Amino acid sequence: MKKIGIMFGMENTFPAAFVEKVNGMKVDGVSAEFVKLGGVKMADPSGYRVIVDRISQDIPFYRAYLKNAVLNGTIVINNPFWWTADDKFFNYALASEMGVAIPPTVILPHHKHPEGTTDQSMRNLIFPLNWDEIFEYVGFPAFLKPYSGGGWKNVFKVHSPEEFFHYYNQTGDLCMTLQHGVEFKEYFRCYVVGQEKVHIMHYDPRAPHHERYVKNLPPTDPKLLERVEKDALTLCRALGYDLNTVEFAVEDGIPYAIDFLNPAPDAEVTSVGQANFEWVVNAVAEMAVKRALSDENPAQELRWAAFLAGPVAVPAAKPAAKKRVRA
Repeated sequence: MKKIGIMFGMENTFPAAFVEKVNGMKVDGVSAEFVKLGGVKMADPSGYRVIVDRISQDIPFYRAYLKNAVLNGTIVINNPFWWTADDKFFNYALASEMGVAIPPTVILPHHKHPEGTTDQSMRNLIFPLNWDEIFEYVGFPAFLKPYSGGGWKNVFKVHSPEEFFHYYNQTGDLCMTLQHGVEFKEYFRCYVVGQEKVHIMHYDPRAPHHERYVKNLPPTDPKLLERVEKDALTLCRALGYDLNTVEFAVEDGIPYAIDFLNPAPDAEVTSVGQANFEWVVNAVAEMAVKRALSDENPAQELRWAAFLAGPVAVPAAKPAAKKRVRA
């Protein structure tokens, strides 16, 4: 039996619907369940062919367990090694190199020294910073937000240097970015599953949380939707995410990728609505079953895989041919 597990936190609707969908597919040799853990022995196989991770970003114990699972061949959605290392600022830089439209963005030093550091730890930092140069590059309005994180936590929209410093002075030891604020008329949130399927949702981040997924859809330029789908796939394939949401703010017909580090995206029916909920449940379940039945070994992508395979046998050298010597 190839077991598919799901790890989750405060979600109420998606995990149960996912398990029900997988088991309802009645694929021979495949079943799904909630993962249950106790103390985890090192290098111990997880017993799961696939695990869908919805919570390890908040629980280090779960993240460590998932890395251990990958070591023994479990496919984890999403890859816990890349997810651990990733951040939004790197994603913006990578996306800009690949031709995806990104608003001008700057990463900023911590306002307060991180715990355990002093002025001497910051010897490579220019002081004072050339704020005028930063503001000229980014422009206002702008968003001050953490270089990695989610849920709109510690995000501030600023319209002037005075507003910027008011909020920047409250960020403590968080590492923040300053990004130009796109004045959008259209905004899309896209589920991307398996680096193959894209579900584009009209979204309004300015609305109350339960009203953000727009139901009465306005007419949309098909070419714009085509580019949104293309850019969403480009980003997720480059970043290696099999479940993600990508957000685009559209200004003057250009879809700017605003947020695309969401490897545990909101999928609660009360939030995203019934139609979007059913799409993502079905797409993730189908992907998980497909991966469970594959011959994929996730450890092969990782640097230490060659060491686990043992030394490579080197063929014995053939004896050199003897030269004939003329008398």
